[in-house]
Amino acid sequence: MRTKWLIGLVLALLLTGCTGGDSGKSDGTVTLRFQSLAWQGESVAANKELVKEWNATHPDVKVEYVQGSWDSVHDQLLTSFEGGEAPDIIHDASDDLADFAYGGYLADLTDLLPARLTSDIPRRSWRTATFGDGIYGVPFLQEPRVLVANAKWLKESGVRVPTPDRPWSWTEFRQITKELSGAGKYGVAWPLKEPVSATLNLSLSAGGQLFHRGADGKVTIRFENGDAIVPRTIHDQANTDRSASPTTLGSGGSDILPGFFGGKYAMVPLGFSYRQQIAQQAPKGFEWQVLPAPAGADGLSQGVSPQTLSVAEDSPHKKEAVEFVDFLLRPKNMVRLALGDWMLPTGTAALKDPALHTAENGWATGTALAAHLRSAPAQSVRGYPEWKDKVATPAFQEYYSGAIGLGELRERLEKDGNLVLARYQR
Repeated sequence: MRTKWLIGLVLALLLTGCTGGDSGKSDGTVTLRFQSLAWQGESVAANKELVKEWNATHPDVKVEYVQGSWDSVHDQLLTSFEGGEAPDIIHDASDDLADFAYGGYLADLTDLLPARLTSDIPRRSWRTATFGDGIYGVPFLQEPRVLVANAKWLKESGVRVPTPDRPWSWTEFRQITKELSGAGKYGVAWPLKEPVSATLNLSLSAGGQLFHRGADGKVTIRFENGDAIVPRTIHDQANTDRSASPTTLGSGGSDILPGFFGGKYAMVPLGFSYRQQIAQQAPKGFEWQVLPAPAGADGLSQGVSPQTLSVAEDSPHKKEAVEFVDFLLRPKNMVRLALGDWMLPTGTAALKDPALHTAENGWATGTALAAHLRSAPAQSVRGYPEWKDKVATPAFQEYYSGAIGLGELRERLEKDGNLVLARYQR
């Protein structure tokens, strides 16, 4: 047992890049460790520049930049929390915070956040990082799902091109992908290697909720009419209309770009930040444009899990850590971070920046969607990760492949899913 504890402690030290010891020096200088998950070159540069600017103007509070990785952040943070060596300031995503918040590893920021920051970020965004009565992260970057289209193909087809003011309905979207298909080409290629979040988040536009919280606070799963519209559209495109490529259903977003550039697919539904890859990798002369995702009964609403900045409960310098977060998320700085990650800022002041309203690379289309972004349906549901991995992912994959029908999909999501959730709500 002691050996396992020692191994865990060593891993925590290595993974967080910590040197151990008190983060306050003998001369009174406070040292904060900021673990960033930025990975794109522009984003890493923006984060490091902001750390440098802070350090140049705050001689008594120094920030050390620590590089983390999205691929391993949950397990790495858990190890560092349990080993008592967590970074002071933690970059993560809101859908990864629930276990850490309920587990007592993250500081409740409710009484620490400055009024400027709390008023600048909309309440709908704060909900993504609120668990129980506490706020455990500051949501600062968000990513809508959009349609990236072959502009020349759409123009030559003569179909109506949607705008945020006049989006396609889900019915119209299905019809248009049929019109764009044929001769070995497809109107759309869905990259659904991870089908659950894409399906649930887009289903908000059609009134889908799936998770319903009762008066007793307990959550139950009900797959209702609004929940069926998006999955049925995808299923019928792939299996009935043959307007969606069946071979991409198990692929990731990057995997389908070669086929998109090669003229095999007219449209690809992707996260907003994929525009950077497309801008960098598209062949010379390839014309592409960004379109809003289809709208349903609830318009352009869709769920998001914003990137967040949290403070470790064990940090001895929470006040200073929040001051650094406030600096990092000043409107101009938030814009720099958003441009570096090709995402949208949550702050209302930052969203007004002219750089985010240009037609180039679809920025204006994405920014127009910001007001429609909501907390992802499963954001605060205990047991969601297990439900997603053991029940929902295989069920959606089988449904989209045509192996099961809508009735069996509903039964598995509800019956098997509620058994999973019940164990977390006893």
